[in-house]
Amino acid sequence: MNGIVFDIKRYAVHDGPGIRTTIFLKGCPLRCLWCHNPESFSPEIETFTRINRLGEKEVREHVFIGKKYTTDHLLRELAKDQLFFDESGGGVSFSGGEPLLQIDFLEDMLRACKRMDFHTVVDTSGFAPLENVKRIMEFTDLFLFDVKHMNQVEHMKLTGVSNKLILDNLKFLLQNKKALIIRYPMIPGYNDTQENIREMLEFLKPFSWKPEINILPYHRIGKDKYDRFKKENKMIEIPSLKPEATNWVKEQFEKAGYKVVIGG
Repeated sequence: MNGIVFDIKRYAVHDGPGIRTTIFLKGCPLRCLWCHNPESFSPEIETFTRINRLGEKEVREHVFIGKKYTTDHLLRELAKDQLFFDESGGGVSFSGGEPLLQIDFLEDMLRACKRMDFHTVVDTSGFAPLENVKRIMEFTDLFLFDVKHMNQVEHMKLTGVSNKLILDNLKFLLQNKKALIIRYPMIPGYNDTQENIREMLEFLKPFSWKPEINILPYHRIGKDKYDRFKKENKMIEIPSLKPEATNWVKEQFEKAGYKVVIGG
């Protein structure tokens, strides 16, 4: 089985418990205005020209964005980190892009990881057919599930897609009490309204099981990538959000009985 990966991040500590290796799968059906991985948009391997300067001399280099891996090849890479997984309670995380877009490869990798007794995490936007979610549930120890906006019209403006499928999948995971963490990327001026938080709490209220909530303050870390990969940056004037500016949201979720972490 083959898949296209655009990055492998070792020693990750924000993509699930313990020390992890995060595999970034290429391709995403969303176009979130604040995305810090614009190189993930296309599901295909891309090339760009990087200019290296040595004094007054310029050297142009063609660089590939994305690399094709077989399941076996990727497993050999992951096996190098098994000691860190075992000692820290970590494992393997799949992110993107949207990992559920490469569902066949993702399922194959998750099955293989479980055969090796690796803890598995899938970081998803939730925008995928329910059947895809069901295919990987058994082999996924933890879902990191993004909730970007509760209002469908606003969600369309911010991401280019409806939130109906996303919320339906979230409801399915909550009803089945699947281990998950809800990640709320808090974007100043876009989804940080009292109304959006109220609607999120109303949506979660019927479920007896309360997942952890991670508030992710907007940051500008991916700004340079838009220039490097010649992608349009639509958030160029938006400043990073200080963690303390999220406290009012944290307090509301905690009051409703949720464990809340700022920054994930």
